[in-house]
Amino acid sequence: MKKKDSAVRWGLALFLTVGAILLFYDTLFGRRVLPSFGGQLLKALQPVLIGAVLAYLLAPVIDFIENLFFPEQMKKAHAEGRMTSRSARAVSLVVTWAIIGLLCYLLGHVLIPQLYRSVVQLISSVEGYYNTISGWVEHLLESNPTVEVWVADQMDKFYESATEWLKNQVFTRTQMLMIAVSGGVLSTLVFLKNLLVGMIVSVYFMATKERCAAHARKLAYSLFSEEAVYWVFRGSAKVDRIFSGFVRGKLLDSLIIGVLCFIGCSLLDMPYTPLVSVFVGVTNVIPFFGPFLGAIPSFFLILLVDPIQSLYFLLFVLALQQLDGNVIGPKILGESTGLSSLWVIIAILVGGSFFGVAGMFFGVPVCACLYSLVAFLVDRRLAEKDLPVETEHYTAPLPEQETEPEKPEKTSENL
Repeated sequence: MKKKDSAVRWGLALFLTVGAILLFYDTLFGRRVLPSFGGQLLKALQPVLIGAVLAYLLAPVIDFIENLFFPEQMKKAHAEGRMTSRSARAVSLVVTWAIIGLLCYLLGHVLIPQLYRSVVQLISSVEGYYNTISGWVEHLLESNPTVEVWVADQMDKFYESATEWLKNQVFTRTQMLMIAVSGGVLSTLVFLKNLLVGMIVSVYFMATKERCAAHARKLAYSLFSEEAVYWVFRGSAKVDRIFSGFVRGKLLDSLIIGVLCFIGCSLLDMPYTPLVSVFVGVTNVIPFFGPFLGAIPSFFLILLVDPIQSLYFLLFVLALQQLDGNVIGPKILGESTGLSSLWVIIAILVGGSFFGVAGMFFGVPVCACLYSLVAFLVDRRLAEKDLPVETEHYTAPLPEQETEPEKPEKTSENL
């Protein structure tokens, strides 16, 4: 046991020494060794990170399929504390990736072509929409000729400048555009390669997820005390429940909303149905503000084509959001974050200001994890002081003291 502890200490000392040397070299000579090394390391590990994310997102699907096809075997494995059999895991992996393949096929052969046609139709109709808006403005301002002339002049200038920009910045720079396109194609091919390798890596992660967790726990127990490991893994389980409940649930919820929007818009014969459905579904992943970000631009887009249809769309989206907020969302998400509406808004605003759209999405679960950690530390500290941990106890006003505390009598010793 002493030899193992000594080896661990020597390993940590060697690791810290090498890190300190690299940091000193980087600071003294300004070679930026650490940033470049970190960037190269992240670039090399990108397929592994993609595989880990895919395995994390698909883990509930694997568990669901195993419990569906092998219920007795899974109960016995959990009761005995052993890993799932290889045959059950292999079947669940095959079924999971078959479902993903079917979804990708439907996406590539049904949704993307329709989405492409909608975008092409929208671009080709820009001039017609401009004329429509000009007609509306002229009709609204016909009682005030001076304002009408000024607004029409400003709209003409904007249209001319936009057309001139397209001609000068896009059409006349063919060489730069081709370079950008070729670079985009190359980066796309690299991403597809990393995605393919990541899918393969995710299969290994999902096939051995229990063993990977056991190795992590074994390493933690070898380095730290049992109490520290207990609290670390307890906190990790809490973070996993919050993140998995929110991220997976929100993605599934947005997928359902997008599909329902596509079905409803198709039945109502709405224009730009694929484009509107994708926009509504994608923006729905953003809590609180997402439904507005998706519905308002879609409403105005349909308004340019058919004002009556835009009113039908508005009523349909309001009904869809009520269904999502009262039935679908609570059923899937439940109380996964435990945050009030105020904290959700704060998390979205802060996350969005730092990291954009991704920050608006991940800001809520990150804030929920921090909130849970602070609440746990506060409750633990109050328990150590033998004080109640219920928040309701602290809403009552502080009791007034009936008598003032006794003051020490003045004696000659105090003077």
